[in-house]
Amino acid sequence: MINTIDNIKLDTGKKIYFASDFHLGAPSNEESVDREKKVIEWLRSIKSNAQHIFILGDIFDFWFEYKYVIPKGFSRLMGELIILRDNQIPITFFPGNHDMWMFDYFQSEFGISVYRKPSSLIINNQKFLIGHGDGLGPGDRTYKILKKLFENKVCQWAFRWLHPDIGYKLANHYSYKSRQKNLYKDDEFKGEKEWLLQYCRQIESEQHNDFYIFGHRHIPLDIKINENSRYINIGDWIKEFTYGEYDGHEMSLKYFKI
Repeated sequence: MINTIDNIKLDTGKKIYFASDFHLGAPSNEESVDREKKVIEWLRSIKSNAQHIFILGDIFDFWFEYKYVIPKGFSRLMGELIILRDNQIPITFFPGNHDMWMFDYFQSEFGISVYRKPSSLIINNQKFLIGHGDGLGPGDRTYKILKKLFENKVCQWAFRWLHPDIGYKLANHYSYKSRQKNLYKDDEFKGEKEWLLQYCRQIESEQHNDFYIFGHRHIPLDIKINENSRYINIGDWIKEFTYGEYDGHEMSLKYFKI
């Protein structure tokens, strides 16, 4: 299922930005804080000309919103998001496989829109399909089954009844094991076997999009689907520190350097 986001008409001198896979909280507090500071430096660097910022998932290595508490940490990022929203810059989140248990906190507290499925929008008459990218395309059947389990309301209700100290300890252990298992797979470009590339080609055969923008893979990619369509993966902020930038005509991958 593909959602639709309101069309955007870029003002003169303004740009649209895309970033994903910050994985704040991993692998250690020290490394996470260092990465969080880099993310904030990037957000400050684009504040003057950003008309809209899309963050495409895995902002956190794990996130679960209890009814009355939120996870400890990430106060620097939260503060910067408040500043951006107070400056009337729209922000849209797409939860990823590590932070899918994001409910209404960001919407109610910051006015940040949250979309859980790939979504289409038109910017300056060019059509985009954007999302995190997990569970799309062929393969990865085990994860697709787990995702349905994690999205189940009963399972979410049961997890909420765990004390946060216990719940987060279990979740962080699972996240660590998953990350270690896929440590090298995430860095490996699979060529024609890339599931997201196959997904983009399938969608393009049914309806045209000028740009397919996803995260999840942790690899910066810019691949032609055909002469009029491109799949762009915006990489991560663990190794690559990459993001996407759209100026009203062209979509490009950028590397952030402090």
